Amino acid sequence: MKKYAFLFLLCTIGFSNAQDNQAILENHFNTNRALMGLSQEDVSDFKVESSTYSKSMRIDNVYVSQRISGIEVFNSTSVFGIKNGVVVSSKMGFIPNTAQKINTSTPVISAQNAIVKAATAIGISAPTALEILETTAPNSFLFNTGSISLNNIPVSLVFQPMQDGTLNLAWDISIYLLDASHYYSMRIDAITGALLSSNDWVTSCDFGKPTHNHLPNSDTPSSFLHKPENTVSFNAQDGVSYRVFPVPFESPNHGGDALVIDPANQDASPFGWHDTNGAPGPEYTITRGNNVIARDDIDNNNSGGVSPDGGASLTFDFPFNFNADPAEMLPAATTNLFYWNNIMHDVYYQYGFDEASGNFQDNNYGNGGTSGDFVDAQAQDGGGTNNANFSSPPDGNNPRMQMYLWNAPAGNALTIDGSLAGDYLGVAANFGAPLPEDTPIVGQLALTLDDDQGASEDPYDACDDLLNGADINGSIAVIRRGECQFGFKILAAQNQGAIAVIIANNVPGGPIVMAPGEVGDQVTITAIMISQADGDAIIAALLAGEQIEGSLLNNTAYQLDGDVDNGIIAHEYGHGISTRLTGGRFNSGCLQNDEQMGEGWSDWFGLMLTQQSGDQPQDIRGIGTYATGQATDGGGIREAPYSTDFSINNYTYQDTDGNVSVPHGVGFVWATMLWEMTWDLINQYGFDPDLYNGTGGNNIAMQLVLDGLKLQPCNPGFESGRDAILEADMLANGGANQCLIWEAFARRGLGLSASQGSANSLNDQTEAFDVPQTPNCLLASTDRALLDSGIILYPNPANQTVNISVTQASGNANVSIFDINGRLILTKEISLDTTTSLDVSQVTSGVYLVQVTAQEGFTKTTKLIIQ
Repeated sequence: MKKYAFLFLLCTIGFSNAQDNQAILENHFNTNRALMGLSQEDVSDFKVESSTYSKSMRIDNVYVSQRISGIEVFNSTSVFGIKNGVVVSSKMGFIPNTAQKINTSTPVISAQNAIVKAATAIGISAPTALEILETTAPNSFLFNTGSISLNNIPVSLVFQPMQDGTLNLAWDISIYLLDASHYYSMRIDAITGALLSSNDWVTSCDFGKPTHNHLPNSDTPSSFLHKPENTVSFNAQDGVSYRVFPVPFESPNHGGDALVIDPANQDASPFGWHDTNGAPGPEYTITRGNNVIARDDIDNNNSGGVSPDGGASLTFDFPFNFNADPAEMLPAATTNLFYWNNIMHDVYYQYGFDEASGNFQDNNYGNGGTSGDFVDAQAQDGGGTNNANFSSPPDGNNPRMQMYLWNAPAGNALTIDGSLAGDYLGVAANFGAPLPEDTPIVGQLALTLDDDQGASEDPYDACDDLLNGADINGSIAVIRRGECQFGFKILAAQNQGAIAVIIANNVPGGPIVMAPGEVGDQVTITAIMISQADGDAIIAALLAGEQIEGSLLNNTAYQLDGDVDNGIIAHEYGHGISTRLTGGRFNSGCLQNDEQMGEGWSDWFGLMLTQQSGDQPQDIRGIGTYATGQATDGGGIREAPYSTDFSINNYTYQDTDGNVSVPHGVGFVWATMLWEMTWDLINQYGFDPDLYNGTGGNNIAMQLVLDGLKLQPCNPGFESGRDAILEADMLANGGANQCLIWEAFARRGLGLSASQGSANSLNDQTEAFDVPQTPNCLLASTDRALLDSGIILYPNPANQTVNISVTQASGNANVSIFDINGRLILTKEISLDTTTSLDVSQVTSGVYLVQVTAQEGFTKTTKLIIQ
């Protein structure tokens, strides 16, 4: 278990919220640096990068970087909560003994040369005509794009922490590739020019090839033209209307489209969704405004693009037609994309993702933060398929959302006659000839028979020499999937004169896309796979001597548009929320460690906006079911659908150790835990469909999760993420939900005794299912030293009384309470065999040290806050 340094917090009385956080932290460091294991040099040159006031927790969230002689230590962010001049929350990221670890403070290569080295490191052409546009600070510059980046290139001198504990002087550089596929943040060694570290600000949710286990139901959008439903009216502003699949519908499969009237929220978007100047009246009549511009990028050039125009009345009423090419309904799809980006902005604004916290707005209306960073949402992006991504640069820089088209679900490619007459689902191989579009391939089905002389023991898998070439010639060959490569067996049938091939799967489930293997490039005929159940039935009929004629034809529907899969839109936007809130709005590199849970928060953000009254905790909630052609109760694109039912989703913390994909599977386990907590809160407080002003358990969950993001350390793991939510509940709700939160996480293996080990590793976790055995579970879980020391204090912070329980000693002991200056305040002899209560009602508010001394040299010290 990683032991986190115990932080003794400065007791400062009489400070107001308006006091300078810099001065508060200076006093805090000066008084407590030795207890933190830091030298004077380590804390003498810190910088408050950003701060924001949390209405829910009633604290200032302050984000601080460590510097040496004015040069930042990269990703050394420390996170503090300050209330009434007192540091009440602390997550230290400072590195100790920095003076002994730096190699030099003088660069050898220039900032401009470092850009050239960075371009070489990522395999792109060298920049041209580089020039400094601005010197933003000493050793910090803004260069032009050099024709290699979509955005101008910032370069700053930093110290890069190395694996051996040293700090190497480096140039911190950000390059946004011209195709928007990657936004690299890199550290180039300022002495050698070598690439020391890099991360990508583009979070790509490449979901791979969609599964085809579920065909669309008869009422799914692949089979009808949407008819307008009733209009939905919100607080009227100016009669703006949008035809969309509105909240809480996850996709066209989950509910019909509606004409939504004035959906902008007055608090989050006080001048509507088409304003940018902060005065009444829209600046745009297209899908552009303060929070987002939505436009197509079919040409994949990341510029220009068409935004639908609602005219002077701002009426965006465009029809959805799923019986045509998606491009035919581009205005409708783009409108839906615009609507959902704004919904994400407005809803999560209520829970603290506001201007000062780094949200995405062109005009911040004087509410703090850095303006000019509305979302660039690109519909039907031509850069790929079966994907979506979101770039999250630091505050003041535009994020970009790219939504793609998805492969249509496989159609009923096979039709046969005889006793099994009917249409059958078939998935074409990704080699050989494609399925014909107009004229079907028609022929008798012939089961291949091989000599079974090789390693295979199945005479019908065509893995050995074929014996019935005369039957195969001119026929559609039927082959069972087996040990050899798909390309090998299909080529063998082709060489015997087969006009096409049907591969029968040999494992349960639907058919899959077949890969060519070593010789598949020689295949020139069409091949499809059918399911095991269908294949076994056809093979049995052929073995019984039945003559079956079959035909193959491409019956696949049109591609599906990710711009109407609202769960995926919310997921992508969610990456921006978690990135901006973790480590502060200027640090986009705080979710780059192996155990980070970014994919999980994004799934959960989408789940929360698509909950409906009547939903049950055990319901199946798959992610991306629409885009992947599944029914609404499909499994989605994760290892399992979200459900509190262990027979549907039995994943626990230990599964993050090699049993799930990275990062999506790791995030899936985290979101599973958040889903447990959400439903426990709903069961306790009810469900409220009002996402803006509601008081239900779902609203409480949304507040706790966003507050936890603000409190957690840079590059968190599961344990620190859980502890931040527990701390948020203490600060916002007085700890009213501590047991509920503990029990939810413990149910999925993140209990009291669980350990994340290093947040940079996925091979050292320990799961546990226990919870604190204290009244109301009031354990200061945000301080790991309480567990490691064997002393449990609760409640902490305390007011009238504090309970002391010691788990690592027995017999009698002396307990002493000292103030921060070492003055003895209270002492008492206690028995360690029971929990002891101390009266602290006469002790002045502040931070104190509690020391327990027992027999055989047992002495432990921990922290107590008295309010």
